Amino acid sequence: MGITDITKKYTNGEVTVVWKPACCIHSKNCWNDVTGMPHVFNPFKRPWIKIDADTTEEIINQVKQCPSGALTHYMNGEKEAKKTTGEATE
Repeated sequence: MGITDITKKYTNGEVTVVWKPACCIHSKNCWNDVTGMPHVFNPFKRPWIKIDADTTEEIINQVKQCPSGALTHYMNGEKEAKKTTGEATE
């Protein structure tokens, strides 16, 4: 399995955040102090997404700011992950 095949999922029971590292352009939008949520997204810790560190709504809003689409989300109970463009992925 290469890096292009890796998909990581993090859930708080209500929402699942999906991360595809091969798509990540390392914009730092998710974790920098100005535009991000470093208390949730911290690439220096493992796991790097601390899904319980903020509200579901705030985490979804941050995931929608991902410029590459490496971070997506779906509400638990939904069958497919939704990109911020509204396209379905699996």
